[in-house]
Amino acid sequence: MSSRRAGVLGSPIAHSLSPSLHRAAYAHLGLDWEYESYEVDAEALPGFVEALDGSWAGLSLTMPLKVTALPLVDFVEPMAKLVGAINTIVVQPVTDHLQLVGANTDVHGVVAALAEGGVTRATRGVVVGGGATATSALAALGRIGVTRPVVVVRSRGRAGGLLRAATKMGIEPRFVSFDEAPGLMADAQAVVSTVPVVVGETLAGGLGGSVPAGSVLLDAVYDPLVTPLGAAWRDAGGTFVPGTRMLLHQAAEQVRLMTGRTVPVAVLEDALPPQ
Repeated sequence: MSSRRAGVLGSPIAHSLSPSLHRAAYAHLGLDWEYESYEVDAEALPGFVEALDGSWAGLSLTMPLKVTALPLVDFVEPMAKLVGAINTIVVQPVTDHLQLVGANTDVHGVVAALAEGGVTRATRGVVVGGGATATSALAALGRIGVTRPVVVVRSRGRAGGLLRAATKMGIEPRFVSFDEAPGLMADAQAVVSTVPVVVGETLAGGLGGSVPAGSVLLDAVYDPLVTPLGAAWRDAGGTFVPGTRMLLHQAAEQVRLMTGRTVPVAVLEDALPPQ
């Protein structure tokens, strides 16, 4: 396969681990491809996308671009359309033009990470947060059987995108405050936290020792590797899955979409910096 290029866009972007992961995948696959990070905000995104040419294979998108990128692509894959957010743009040369396909690999990443923790089917689930990643988590829980999840938000008014996506997916979320969350989390089979470390830490103290063995918490944050919420969950008897697992699985799926070839998650794992 001839040399092509890809990259990750977002703002801020310096912290992104995507370049290390994708470069490791290309080396494993024997591809002479480039992958760089680009500081791009929502205002600059249309111009960047418009300038793409046939040398590009695809883009990874992080905040704040997962929703604003939707109208810039030619086709949105069904799951991404339901979620209302894309974290991947695949560039496909078609005759005399480029076709841009929007996809969401975050849902795949959450499902795979929860499976690593031992949960492949569930009926009781909790999502902490109300943004784009939380919406992907909601879709992931729906995929494993949670149709009436609890969603923990500070303001229901800021979770409009999540609620619209839930309606499309036939999911009926129950919104609760952070004060109510610890007890409901401890009763869940699967919990996905998508909030910053300091926000998640506010829930840690309320868990006590009441988490049943086999209940899984996935914290989408991956720095630090074990968050205060994750440590509290583990200490309370539950199974904690760090955000790096979601990151690795979603990145491997991005590689598959952009190259048409699969790469073992272990290859990407070896590319993670020590923590």
